[in-house]
Amino acid sequence: MKVMEQVQDQLSEILDRVLTESIESLSNSQSTINGKTKNKNSSSDLFEISHIRTIYHMFIAVLLIFFLSTLAVDYIDQGRLVLEFDLLFYTFGKMGTVTIAWAVMFVYTLVVPYYTLLFWGSLYHNVPSKLGLSLGTGLILSVIQNCILGLFPIYVVVHHQLPPASRFIVIMEQIRFLMKTYSFLRETAPVIMKNAPKEGESPRFPTFSSYLYFLFCPTLIYRESYPRPQTNQPFSKRTMVLAIFHSILPGIMLLLLCFFAFLHCWLNLFGELLRFADRMFYKDWWNSTSFANYYRTWNVVVHDWLYYYGYRDFLWVSRALILQIKT
Repeated sequence: MKVMEQVQDQLSEILDRVLTESIESLSNSQSTINGKTKNKNSSSDLFEISHIRTIYHMFIAVLLIFFLSTLAVDYIDQGRLVLEFDLLFYTFGKMGTVTIAWAVMFVYTLVVPYYTLLFWGSLYHNVPSKLGLSLGTGLILSVIQNCILGLFPIYVVVHHQLPPASRFIVIMEQIRFLMKTYSFLRETAPVIMKNAPKEGESPRFPTFSSYLYFLFCPTLIYRESYPRPQTNQPFSKRTMVLAIFHSILPGIMLLLLCFFAFLHCWLNLFGELLRFADRMFYKDWWNSTSFANYYRTWNVVVHDWLYYYGYRDFLWVSRALILQIKT
């Protein structure tokens, strides 16, 4: 009993130290670069704590032991190493079809919304019926949008009977292109409407390079420019190897694996390649005490999009309708 009490006391002490160090690290999760605030990843701060690194290494050790034990059992039972990747190949099958579908959606998203905006913006301040031009252009673009980014991916998934992972890639890219297109048009159209060009001048449009950059950078809120770090450290073999091993999380932690691989590794990769400084892709959702706080913190990228174009636009439309009803 005394031994158990001592172990319990030591575990409680370690837990208290972990919580204390976590709170201290999260309070310093922002740094300033060139007078602008650069958001850092909360998980990166946690990995600086020795106890968190210990738990992380324990999971890696368990995964390696499970892998080695599986190889040993297969070799003893069947006299050879059984490296079955059939399930993996099936799950990510028909990648050629996925690549073609993605290329069609990407080319459409890159060309049609941008040049539609240029066409509409060049005529907006020169035609008497601005509302008719906007409604007509918006209706035509909506029909094309629903066909290419709405029906086409669903047709590819159903007609070609894509396996689970390939289907997931197509649908996620469909949603990403839809959200990026909406953000681009929603942010640029009001600027063109408010800023009438002077006589003899052409309207000011967003550059094609900024739109192309936005399609790949890890954010869903369009801006003509984003904060960038002072230096861009090149990738090295050591960094690549560490990134690979950091991505090997235990299979039993499926939720953490998806979270770490996408919101941390994938978005940070594009942030490094494109020198995108705002890295607040998520907050400390593991400290959430309610579902409301969890949904606001686990995916800040999507939450920002919903806040700007769902919540705020809904309030704006509701306020306008209420004022019309009162008058």
